[in-house]
Amino acid sequence: MTIVEDRRAITGGVDTHADVHVAAALDRIGGLLGVREFPATAAGYARLLAWLSGFGDLALVGVEGTGSYGAGLARHLAAAGVRVVEVDRADRQDRHRQGKSDPLDAVSAARAAQSGRASGAPKGRDGAVEAIRALMVAKRSARHERTQAINQARALIVTGPDELRARFAGHAPAALVDATAALRPRPGDVPGYATRVALRELGRRAQFLDAQLGRLDELIGPLVTARAPGLLRLYGVGPDTAALLLIAAGDHPERLRSESSWAHLCGVAPIPASSGKVSRHRLNRGGNREANHALWRIVITRLSSHPATRAYASRRSKEGLSKREIIRCLKRYVAREVYHQLRDSA
Repeated sequence: MTIVEDRRAITGGVDTHADVHVAAALDRIGGLLGVREFPATAAGYARLLAWLSGFGDLALVGVEGTGSYGAGLARHLAAAGVRVVEVDRADRQDRHRQGKSDPLDAVSAARAAQSGRASGAPKGRDGAVEAIRALMVAKRSARHERTQAINQARALIVTGPDELRARFAGHAPAALVDATAALRPRPGDVPGYATRVALRELGRRAQFLDAQLGRLDELIGPLVTARAPGLLRLYGVGPDTAALLLIAAGDHPERLRSESSWAHLCGVAPIPASSGKVSRHRLNRGGNREANHALWRIVITRLSSHPATRAYASRRSKEGLSKREIIRCLKRYVAREVYHQLRDSA
């Protein structure tokens, strides 16, 4: 019996950008068949796929930035039945040493996919988690702008007329927002009048942002509950922290191959830092900042009111562990709990 090798199996690689994508095609033994540039549009995706398929049977495509510039292309390829793997960006030191070249990056992406060095499935942006992510983007900026408006109001009060300082001293943020928004400035002393107008506008801005945050919460809560009800049942997990963890996992949490891979993603894998600046919360700095912060919030909540967690912290403290080390251990434990809930929700 004669065995005929499939020499038409093609592997593709794509270096993605905002306006154009650069694609490379390799044959089954790694030979370069071609490199070409395509616009980052729906028509461009179709042309890119047709070009790669023209060399033979397209088996695999490695795409850089499937969570950003490559998201649309990854969806298009997946819808066409092509297997897509996520390729990490080239190491910064290599870029500085060898220079930046889009064609070389595309070839590198193809070789990473063909060799198996890149094997992770794209996070996916086509379901409820993508909807949660979009709403959380708006919520994060609204919350930041609200805090900024309140801080600016406090700064104006500190340097403003004595009457304003006495009137608003000691106000909590919510009370300060309501009080400044209700100001009715009367023309008179120019600096004092301008300060009161500025305070009123900052207060009204904060009220507008409060209403916006409320509307976003009304949309985020039901989406999180429907996507991962078990996650919300964990002690210390609220809609915000659950949303951050869901976003880190993506719409297809089955792509997380193991509990340890999730721990690495969250930055709580037990990898000691050998040198350099140490992160305040993350054990290994390569982890997802938002997911790590969500785990930290859960742990802090449990340390304040969860009997079992408080007992654990007390015991470990007597064994000589510092508070920082205890928090790291607890974050790893919480990551394990979260992982199983994410997998169940999938």
